[in-house]
Amino acid sequence: MAAVTGQVTGSLHSFDISTGVDGPGTRFVAFLAGCPLRCLYCHSPDTQYRRYGRPTSVEDLLTEIRRYERFLKVAHGGVTVSGGEPLQQPAFTRDVLRRCREIGLHTALDTSGLLGDRADDALLDATDLVLLDIKSGDPGTYRAVTRTGRLAPTVRFAHRVADRGTPIWVRFVLVPGLTDDPFNVDAVASIAAGVPTVERVEVLPFHRLGAQKYAALGLPFPLADTPPPDEALLRRVRGQFRDQGLTVY
Repeated sequence: MAAVTGQVTGSLHSFDISTGVDGPGTRFVAFLAGCPLRCLYCHSPDTQYRRYGRPTSVEDLLTEIRRYERFLKVAHGGVTVSGGEPLQQPAFTRDVLRRCREIGLHTALDTSGLLGDRADDALLDATDLVLLDIKSGDPGTYRAVTRTGRLAPTVRFAHRVADRGTPIWVRFVLVPGLTDDPFNVDAVASIAAGVPTVERVEVLPFHRLGAQKYAALGLPFPLADTPPPDEALLRRVRGQFRDQGLTVY
């Protein structure tokens, strides 16, 4: 990230419009480029490096967002900054969220929490909702899944967000043979249940839809032979979260 003509710029991979996926209502989702994690199940390897994005100023992105402003408000939606990992570009993320709040749009931050210490109070002040990706609850499994990450910063960030009263939606990717161990799931559920502002947990079934992106980049897809979870496994895992009093989607 650099300052160009007095403006904060970031590396933007792409943006999209989604409904009921990345926060409430219909969302403008900005995907930033660059992520410190190398999750085995990552379906967007093209967002892992900053060089895969394009330099974009806050003003340029706000100009794009304003094209959808009226529609987003009518659809009870807002703007979600995702990635990649948006907290790898904290100043850009902060200014985008702040500007969106100024024009009356609901804001959401989609993060793993690994870089939560980079989120200053101004960034969190501009965030209405945190979508927190908890990769695993067992530290060893977390490391195996992410290859480069640690669980503790995510837990620390979750409690910091909760102390501010900010709502959290927890996301957990269910991968057969990787994240589905009952002990690991219970550990994630315990973390979520211990954070008072967690409103819901989304159990996301693993899929192989990103395989073509790996091929296009000349990279092997680490989970090419892993099947999606079946309904029985999904029921069991969702039940483990409900058993700890959590609302599950």
